[in-house]
Amino acid sequence: MAKGYWVSVYPAISDPERLTAYNKLAGPAVRAAGGRTLSRGGRVVAHEAGITQRVVLIEFDSLEQAVAAYESEAYQKALVALPDGVERDFRIIEGID
Repeated sequence: MAKGYWVSVYPAISDPERLTAYNKLAGPAVRAAGGRTLSRGGRVVAHEAGITQRVVLIEFDSLEQAVAAYESEAYQKALVALPDGVERDFRIIEGID
């Protein structure tokens, strides 16, 4: 079965302290739903468009599990804490089997 992934790219973060508050809620919600953080804001070597924004990559055992984690009550509570000053491109994608 193909794994599922959350991919988040943050083009703009105007309030890093409030992003930390979101992370404190989101981390436990993701782990409780079976997610494993593979990368979170580490170093980026950019090519092509040269964009070096913060990237977060989270792995789940399946696409269905990834979708269910996003829709979970715990993660929805974390989303409420995501500050207005954070611009995020978020996707749930299916891996290759």
